[in-house]
Amino acid sequence: MPSDIYHIEKTKESSVSEAQAAYEKEDLTLLKDALKRTHMERFLFATSLYKIQQTLKKGTFIHKPYKSF
Repeated sequence: MPSDIYHIEKTKESSVSEAQAAYEKEDLTLLKDALKRTHMERFLFATSLYKIQQTLKKGTFIHKPYKSF
């Protein structure tokens, strides 16, 4: 019985380390892709994010409760 518990613990640790490794690999891939972009692409992307931020900042959100008939 204790060996089963050890096996389960070992499996959990293994899956966590595999997930962490996959996450780090994906993170490096995204970083490499970002470094390949030109300054113009970075500028245009940042500008679009800024415009979205300004639009949301100006907007007013009003909640109207749903009325059933």
